[in-house]
Amino acid sequence: MDQPQTATDERQPWNKGKLIGQKSPLKAQEVWEIRVRLTMADKVRDLELFNLALDSKLRGCDLVRLKVADVCRGTEPLSRAMIVQSKTSSPVQFELTEPTRKAIIVWVERKDLGPQDWLFPSRKKRGEHLTTRQYARLVQDWAAAIGLPRSAYATHSLRRTKATMLYRKTGNLRAIQLLLGHAKIDSTVRYLGVEVEGALALSEGLEL
Repeated sequence: MDQPQTATDERQPWNKGKLIGQKSPLKAQEVWEIRVRLTMADKVRDLELFNLALDSKLRGCDLVRLKVADVCRGTEPLSRAMIVQSKTSSPVQFELTEPTRKAIIVWVERKDLGPQDWLFPSRKKRGEHLTTRQYARLVQDWAAAIGLPRSAYATHSLRRTKATMLYRKTGNLRAIQLLLGHAKIDSTVRYLGVEVEGALALSEGLEL
């Protein structure tokens, strides 16, 4: 006699029908296209979120929990900021480029945010911040808006974008390790999808 199915039996695997593995970083042209679209649509919050995600290279859980005081001194955006990562409890520093600082000024003024306010407050729940799920949905929306497949992009795409560009330009894994806040260089190698032999070849080619 067949046993009745339980809720556990009926539960679908989390990755059923989903593309898994490393998500693609954006290319320079794609970054430009997304910025133009967000600017033309006057999506101030999204533009700031996009720019800050690229500059900070933070995990989504840390990005959405930023407060105004983390990136501003008074009403003036910082050129460099530092936060303690929630996953590793270790500090990581990041730069804020001019486009990011300009977007912060516009957003903070428009929302009249104070130093202890969430930089990305929830639009649905007062006193709470944007969730990582909402952030992930926005990233896929941005990708789809310029004709990219939604399934190939996620929040880590933005975390990897600047790091990948820097690696391709310099081959400096140690610098990227520091920027990403990785404890081990092996984690950086895996995160960038760099083959160890290729990384060593680049390193050997640098003359000091």
